[in-house]
Amino acid sequence: MTDYREINRASWDERVAAHVASPSYHVADFATDSSYLSEVVRFDLPRLGDISGLRGVHLQCHIGTDTLSLARLGARMSGLDFSPPAVEAAQALADELGLEADFHVADVYDAVEVLGASSYDLVYTGIGALCWIPDIDRWAQVVAGLLKPGGRLFIREGHPMLWALESVNREVALKYPYFETAEATVFEEGGTYVETDVEFTQNTTHDWNHGLGETITAVQKAGLVFDSLAEHDSAPWCGLDGLMTVDGAGEWRLTDNPERLAATYTLQAHKPV
Repeated sequence: MTDYREINRASWDERVAAHVASPSYHVADFATDSSYLSEVVRFDLPRLGDISGLRGVHLQCHIGTDTLSLARLGARMSGLDFSPPAVEAAQALADELGLEADFHVADVYDAVEVLGASSYDLVYTGIGALCWIPDIDRWAQVVAGLLKPGGRLFIREGHPMLWALESVNREVALKYPYFETAEATVFEEGGTYVETDVEFTQNTTHDWNHGLGETITAVQKAGLVFDSLAEHDSAPWCGLDGLMTVDGAGEWRLTDNPERLAATYTLQAHKPV
C-alpha cells in the first residue's frame, strides 16, 4: 500500500503555490507591514506571553507565516515540514522579510534527528497539523525530545469534536471518529481551504483524529507536565459550511448560539527541569 505520507505530501505540494498567492495567507501584508502577524498567532498572543530570545521550532509549518510571526515576536525560529515546495516558499519569505529563520524538509516524526535533541525552548504547532499524523503518542515523544529542560509546548489545534462533524445542507451529522483509529479516514476532495481558482489533481488525503484526552495523556506519557487547556468557540476556518460566521479577526463560529461548540483548543505543557 502507498505510504500515507506520499499521498498527503502530493496533495500539499500541489497546493503550495495557490496558498502563497491566496489573500487568505496575507503574504503581501507581511511584506508591506513589518509588524504584521498571522491571524492564528495574533489570536493566541495573550497565552503566548513574551517569547523574545527563545529558541523555537514550528512543527508542520507549511509556508511559514505562523513561524515568521513568532520570529517577529522575538523568537529565533526554525520550521519543519515534509513538503519541499512549502519549505522553499517559507525560506524565500523569511529571506525577503529579513527575518532570521531556517526551514527544513522532514517528516515530523524525524524532527529530533534532523533538528537536534533538547535544543528548543519552545515547540509550536498550529491549526490543522495533528490530523495528518497517525500516532499521537509518537508525536508527543518527538516534542519531548526536542525540548530543553524547562522548555514549553504550545499548541492551538482544531477541536476533535469539530473534526468529527460534517455539515450537509445546513444539517450537522456526527460522521467521523473522535478518537484515534488504526486506519486513516480517507478523503477524496478537490479544492482547498483558501480562496483560489486553481483546479487540483492530487485530491486524496489520509487523516486521523485525536481525542482531547488522548492528546493530553500522550503529552504526560512523554514526560511533559500538562499546564493548561483553553477551549474556544471559534476557528480560523469555516468548519461547518453554511452554519458559521466570520468575525473581523478571521475567526469563524456558529452563527446561532456559538457556545454550543468547542471549535479549537490551546494546550500548553512544559518539560521538567
